[in-house]
Amino acid sequence: MSLKIIVAVKWVPNTQIVNIDPKTGTLIREGIPSIINPHDLNAVEVALQLKEKYGGTVTAISMAPMSAKAGLEFIIGMGIDKAILISDRVFAGADTLATSYTLSRAIERLKPYDILIFGQETIDSSTAHIGAQTASWLKIPYIYYVTDVEYVDGVVRVKRRLERRIEVYELPTPCLLVIAMKSNEPRHVKLVYKLKAKMENCIEVWTNNELGLMRECIGLRGSPTRVEKSIATPSIPRKRQKFDGQDVRSAVKWLVDKLIEEGVKIA
Repeated sequence: MSLKIIVAVKWVPNTQIVNIDPKTGTLIREGIPSIINPHDLNAVEVALQLKEKYGGTVTAISMAPMSAKAGLEFIIGMGIDKAILISDRVFAGADTLATSYTLSRAIERLKPYDILIFGQETIDSSTAHIGAQTASWLKIPYIYYVTDVEYVDGVVRVKRRLERRIEVYELPTPCLLVIAMKSNEPRHVKLVYKLKAKMENCIEVWTNNELGLMRECIGLRGSPTRVEKSIATPSIPRKRQKFDGQDVRSAVKWLVDKLIEEGVKIA
């Protein structure tokens, strides 16, 4: 028994504050440090657990700028066998539709495979669309919110967590699993694997020269989604009021009175 597993990861800004280009409606990445999307690390952990239990290989795939090599080296340091970085300026500005299409065409080049594993969502957009859309392009079954995975006689048996229940499903291979966020504790990087990433050339870079996709289907040109107006953080003026006394009881009374003035109901 041996599995060929592909896990998708995204290189995201390491911040909750993002800026949008007013002309293109796309994310401005310049000057912002990036990391592997934390929820994708849960997917990496599941992929590695399956490899350890059933044997096989794990390949990571990511569509990102060349700087994402650092992130792919990180997850190779966790134990991933190799990684594919899809990187070309023609892929820039892609929404979830164009991204999932590009990923699906790249995954087709990696056939045959048994299980595709994605994280639930990303911290820079939280759409949770990519897994379902990629599976739809590939015409394979998929399931979200997965917490546990087993592989028995060619069948993938999963548990998925909903708000008030745990459900069990069986899927044929190939299939796509979307792992529930925070459903496990991703392992740490090992130095021996980290050195492998540096010394064994484990990362392949694919441009559109390799994929040969029509420009109308990829990047900004292939993205029907448009950001008409970005959400601005409201500016809240501070009144800068200060209690000047020393007595604690007086200070508490002063604070309570001010809160009541502002309309706060004191129980």
